[in-house]
Amino acid sequence: MEDQAVCCYRHPERETGVSCTRCDRPICPECMVSASVGFHCPECAGGAHASGGGGASGSGLRRPASTQPRTLAGGSLASDPRLITKILLAINVLVWVVVLSNGNQMINDWAMVGEWPPSDSGFAPVQGVAEGEWYRLLTATFLHEEAFHIAFNMLSLWWLGAPLEAALGRVRFLALYLLSALGGSALSYLLADASQASLGASGAIFGLLGATAVLMRRLNYDMRPVVILLALNLVFTFAWSDIAWQAHIGGLIVGTAVAYGMVHAPRERRDLVQAGTCVAVFLVILGTVLLRTAQLTG
Repeated sequence: MEDQAVCCYRHPERETGVSCTRCDRPICPECMVSASVGFHCPECAGGAHASGGGGASGSGLRRPASTQPRTLAGGSLASDPRLITKILLAINVLVWVVVLSNGNQMINDWAMVGEWPPSDSGFAPVQGVAEGEWYRLLTATFLHEEAFHIAFNMLSLWWLGAPLEAALGRVRFLALYLLSALGGSALSYLLADASQASLGASGAIFGLLGATAVLMRRLNYDMRPVVILLALNLVFTFAWSDIAWQAHIGGLIVGTAVAYGMVHAPRERRDLVQAGTCVAVFLVILGTVLLRTAQLTG
């Protein structure tokens, strides 16, 4: 007889392997509140803080920041745990609409280009990252041309981003996304042909995929679904000739590293370790860009 799947008591459609340490009810990442031992459900977290201190109640005092319920990674609980995911999705779609109406001008101005040689057509050559346009490392990650490209990336952003944002908190999730995007662009800049233009949020999406694997491992979830999904995406990455695999791998590496630092940081030094992880990753990205720029301009 097969074991029945255990689902979150607040979200019956979500399977989970984690339970509240106070009431033992199953909870998903969105419902987890970091506690001194394990995780609490939102009701137990609120009740534990409200009833503490000798039974006093109704004082009307604000709860101290140190006792506020926190997400798995120590972020503040938000009324809308998907807000940053929605904003990122909206920005990508808005930029895509502008690209459709603006022809190739926005692509030329924002795409990830290392260095294009002088044009023989009489028009001014396109400048790239090597010429100082470092903003392309980030702006390119919000650009899409084909409908299927943005549709796939935005569906992936919603599926992966929403639970990650709920588990990490808004600020940490945004740092994860942006660093993954920059990591993908940096590796593409380092390894790809300098005149090869690339664009798309795929590097950031692969970062979210790596972070999802780290989170599921941290929560002792069944790793098979995310491993299969990652394997399929890697097959597509290397099987299609027009895909910038460097951006995918760069985003995956950065997303995995940042997420590991966030969810495995010791509680007593959590903010310091998490910030240090993000700074260290950013410095590696910066060093990569400086190295490649020196190669192209030296």
